[in-house]
Amino acid sequence: MPAQRSRTAGWRHCLQQICDRRGSIELAVRPPGEHEPTPLRGDLLFRARVIALDRDSIRVETPVSLGMAVEFVKGLELVAIMAIGQNRWMFHTMCMGAIGTGRKGTPPALRLSAPREVQRCQRRRDYRIDTADLQLPDVQMWPLLDPATVVPAERLAAVDFQRELDGQLVAGGPPPLDDDLLPQLGPEHGGRIVNLGGGGLGLAVGVEDAGVIGRHATWWLRFELPPSVQTPIYAAARVAHRHLRSDRSLYCGMCFDFSANPSHHDVVARQIMRAIAGLQRRQMGLRKAG
Repeated sequence: MPAQRSRTAGWRHCLQQICDRRGSIELAVRPPGEHEPTPLRGDLLFRARVIALDRDSIRVETPVSLGMAVEFVKGLELVAIMAIGQNRWMFHTMCMGAIGTGRKGTPPALRLSAPREVQRCQRRRDYRIDTADLQLPDVQMWPLLDPATVVPAERLAAVDFQRELDGQLVAGGPPPLDDDLLPQLGPEHGGRIVNLGGGGLGLAVGVEDAGVIGRHATWWLRFELPPSVQTPIYAAARVAHRHLRSDRSLYCGMCFDFSANPSHHDVVARQIMRAIAGLQRRQMGLRKAG
């Protein structure tokens, strides 16, 4: 009778493969446990290139989003995801602080604690293990028929976000954009944000919407990152690459496009940084409270 082997056996070898190939893992702030209150939230996954493996730690490049380094505070508990082919594993880790890379002009790397064990995700599209359930943000997306028409909507979104920073927004966030301010758009489709990279994001698009993605190069996106950011994020994005999954859903890499309104780059970057900072403050605050 053949030996039965755990599907999580040899995870360190898999992680070493990722490192040798200059690959990345994905990192998210560990969400509250089931015994803690879980208001509506948007968990974010950031890609981090694996630099080296030590006996008790993993060294990764500091994640970057829209040119801004995503700083994790020392002691922050994280959920990490590593994938090879169709297989994906999740594990808990902790930020042990920043370390120098020795390369001038580059942000410091992060040192993460090595996991004691990993858990295999049961299905390809799950981001859930026994002790963590990531609530990844949904995204609304429309074909952008005329990229120049995004400017009024983006400028109003910038005003709303500044009002939020100034504490002037009422509960529930700003009202929806008026129809006459919206860009020239095609029919609405939907997806889910599965990671944020240096200049864009990765989307999981369901079977029902996967077929239309390749028909349009530029899209208008809307997504929310509660509870720390009340103003929805609006941005144009171009399709960078697509990958059809085994279940006929689509992974789509999108690159933000700020060519019509370059100043909107800073607005979106600040919204994302505010969201990740809020997730960190919430976790550290809950831990202090016991």
